[in-house]
Amino acid sequence: MWHAGDGMGWWMLWGGLMMVLFWGVIIGFIIWAVQSVTGRRVDQPTDAGSADRSPLDIAKGRYARGDISREEFERIRQDLASDDGASIVPG
Repeated sequence: MWHAGDGMGWWMLWGGLMMVLFWGVIIGFIIWAVQSVTGRRVDQPTDAGSADRSPLDIAKGRYARGDISREEFERIRQDLASDDGASIVPG
């Protein structure tokens, strides 16, 4: 009498999928907009401009941030000051 078994379950499934698609598009648009405004990508390293900086400037930055100790900084500085750069160990 109320036609309860006429296939409304499929419409509910379709509606759920459309809701997930809708929110996925909205969230994707927000991420795209934030990346466009800030001018950088989420997976982009913070030292993006390090290609035009000298190795000593990079070491100074790492030391200032606390990424390396004073001894490591002095060793890197001495290695860069010497003519033989083969003893530089990336870290």
